[in-house]
Amino acid sequence: MHLSPDGHTVAYVWEDLPKHYPHVRLDAFVAMPNHIHGVIELQELDDIRRHPLSEILRAFKTFSSRRINKRRGTPGAQVWQRNFHDRIVRDQDELEGIRRYIAENPAKWNEDPENPILG
Repeated sequence: MHLSPDGHTVAYVWEDLPKHYPHVRLDAFVAMPNHIHGVIELQELDDIRRHPLSEILRAFKTFSSRRINKRRGTPGAQVWQRNFHDRIVRDQDELEGIRRYIAENPAKWNEDPENPILG
């Protein structure tokens, strides 16, 4: 899968998150044509105010939407759905399974019911 210009924007904003939120450690990530998958670790840092995941994802959506809409010439257009699906990873085995799912997800796009070509 090759990233579109929007996909490159999304990946850039993802990679930039730790600059804005020092307690964030990024793990596996993939930008799909109509959604993303990613793992964020929220670290405990004594000297840093910790932002909740909901705020981090709101900022991610805001930053990426602004950049995408600027490039498209569509200021204020909706890019992302309102909510997100999150999950607490309980152990290393679960993390490895999620990493594998994320890495293999692009190869399954042709079978994804959300793929507009299949609809």
